[in-house]
Amino acid sequence: MPNRRHFITNIAGLAAASAVPFAFAQSAGESTMARIKRTKVLRIGGVRGQAPYYNKDLVSGEWVGFMIDFAKSLAASLDVKLEVLETTWGNSVLDLQTRKIDVFFGMNPTPVRREAVGFSEPLFNNAFTVVAKKGFTPKTWAELNNPNVKIGVDIGSSHDQMISRVCPNATIVRLEKADDATLALQTGRVDVQVLVWLLALNVLKKNPSLGTMIVPMPLEATSTNIAVPKEDDKAWLEFINKWIVQERNAGKIKTTVLQNLQKLSGVDPKDVPPQIPL
Repeated sequence: MPNRRHFITNIAGLAAASAVPFAFAQSAGESTMARIKRTKVLRIGGVRGQAPYYNKDLVSGEWVGFMIDFAKSLAASLDVKLEVLETTWGNSVLDLQTRKIDVFFGMNPTPVRREAVGFSEPLFNNAFTVVAKKGFTPKTWAELNNPNVKIGVDIGSSHDQMISRVCPNATIVRLEKADDATLALQTGRVDVQVLVWLLALNVLKKNPSLGTMIVPMPLEATSTNIAVPKEDDKAWLEFINKWIVQERNAGKIKTTVLQNLQKLSGVDPKDVPPQIPL
C-alpha cells in the first residue's frame, strides 16, 4: 500500500513532468500576442502531404512548403522560435479556437469560418481553373454551365462553392476528396475537375495524361488568408496584416510560392498561365 512519502514523491514527479507544457500554456484572458511574446514561441498548424503548401519529411521530420516559409518569415519578424504542430484542414479551426495554435496559413474566409476564427487580409489570390479531359477546351465558365457537362469537385470545398454559384446548370459530381474527383476525371466519369491553379498544376505534373489546365473567363478567384484565434485584442491580427504588406511590397509572396512549386512539385514557373494573379 503506498505510503505518504510515496504519494508526495509521485506528486512532485507529475509536477516536474508537466512544467514545460504549463510554461507554454495560455493563461486565462491572455491575448495571443502576449503569449507569443512571453513564451518566445510561434505555434502554427501544418498539414502533412499537402505540397507545395505543406509537407513533412517522414525521415527527418522537417516541415517544408511555402506556408512553412511564410511562417518562418513571420517568426523571424517577431524574433521567436517556430513550432509546427500537425493538424488537418478540417481540424485547424478547432485548433485555433482551443488555442492549440496561434495561426494557420492558407484558409479561405467563408462566412461560417468567420464566425469561429479571425482572418487576416488576403495573403494572395488563388484563381480557379479546370483540368479538362483531352479534346475538351472550354474557354468560359458559360460553356461549362450546361447539363451535358459533368464537373467533378470535392464536396464542401471552395471549388464546390464557386462552381455551384457560377455553373448551377451543369451536372456537378460531388465527391469526398479532391483525389476522388481526379480519379473520376481519369476514368471518364466527369469531363473536368475544378481546382485552384496551384493544385491543378501539381496534379498535372504527377499525371500529364490526365488532360489540360484551362483558366476559364471571366477570372474566378478565392483569397488565401491567414486564420487566427478570434479575440477582442487585435494586436496579433494587426501585426500579421502589417507583415503581409511588407512581404508583398518586397515581392516575397510571389517568389516564395513559385520557388516551392518548382522545388516540391517540379512545376516550372513558366508553366503558370500569365492571366493568373498572385
